[in-house]
Amino acid sequence: MTISTTATATRRRYMSSPRLATSLLFLMNGFVMGSWAPKIPVFAARLGLSEGELGLMILTFGIGSILAMPFTGVLIAKFGTARVVKIVAVIFTPTLLLVSLAGTIPLSVLALFVFGALMAAMDVAMNGNAVAVEKAERRAIMSSCHAFWSLGGLLGAGLGGLLISAIGPIGHALAVTAIGIVLLAIAFPRILGDAPEESVRRQKVRLPMTPLPWLIGIMALFSMIPEGAVLDWSAVYLRDELGVTLAASGFGYAAFQLTMTIMRFAGDHVRDRFGAVNTVRFCAAASVIGLLCSGLATSMPLVIIGFAITGAGISNLVPVAFSAAGNLPGLQPGIGLSVTTMLGYSGILAAPSLIGFIAEHIGFAPIFTALSLLHVIVFFMAPMARYAERDRQS
Repeated sequence: MTISTTATATRRRYMSSPRLATSLLFLMNGFVMGSWAPKIPVFAARLGLSEGELGLMILTFGIGSILAMPFTGVLIAKFGTARVVKIVAVIFTPTLLLVSLAGTIPLSVLALFVFGALMAAMDVAMNGNAVAVEKAERRAIMSSCHAFWSLGGLLGAGLGGLLISAIGPIGHALAVTAIGIVLLAIAFPRILGDAPEESVRRQKVRLPMTPLPWLIGIMALFSMIPEGAVLDWSAVYLRDELGVTLAASGFGYAAFQLTMTIMRFAGDHVRDRFGAVNTVRFCAAASVIGLLCSGLATSMPLVIIGFAITGAGISNLVPVAFSAAGNLPGLQPGIGLSVTTMLGYSGILAAPSLIGFIAEHIGFAPIFTALSLLHVIVFFMAPMARYAERDRQS
């Protein structure tokens, strides 16, 4: 066995420093986002917001996120993911504290806009750095990175209520900020440097005019719309249409999130073993089955099983799409990824509102059933996932 072969085998057996750094960035971002969820009722009560007013306030978070994504792609194209993610992560770390301290509606609108914009900017940059690590190590890591984001979200949401009760909203925000600083301090020295070549830096940066990155963005969009629907509406569906208790209404999303996190940790091995195209086909097919089960079943256990299958299916669709977007031929670094994240996350940020409006007229069961058609389309778009394999081509 040659030295290079031995090194490759060692990298596959253990988590390298660049991979650890990227994983910690995802964990930190997910932890801060998860910590925001239990603060929402406190935030609304402090400002005296109705449900409709709270929805409009949260919309500013989404607007900030969507606007920041293409701009971040431009920065990555000029300076590389490592430099951008370090700067953005440092600025993002105290933003939850700023939201907690904002005492008026105008200041809260501004704080939420900045919070959403910096969250999205860090998201694009850390996904770009994950693509760079995949190229350097010639193996898939994107799914496990997204698993760390999911794990961070679970920890943030799970601990948030306890911390708010114990030390108050400001104390909670300070604790989240401190944890974020610790995670970044461990990650920063290990982040893989990837400054673009001078020839690339001098190129004019603009949104792509070719259809391929937009098609992959649509694949991410169709993958994430059902995810947003389960996140926002599964508990309402179980409580209002199946008559489960309030305590049990969260079981559907819990099952969904659990299987998604587990399968994301396994996703890199699946992709390395069977390839990106087959991974997308398998995951899309599983999600179709899960959504149909959730929409057509009439008992709580079957609906929860359906959501669990859906979580396993959706788990690796977006990570593969992001890897493909970051490896498109003839496209500047970061640009394809920013387009994909912008379209993909709009599925989580915007689609659930429309779904809620439609559900008032037809109910959620037909909606979850119909959402399976989106993943039928993703199944047939799977050949585009082949670009995710360019990171390991010599």
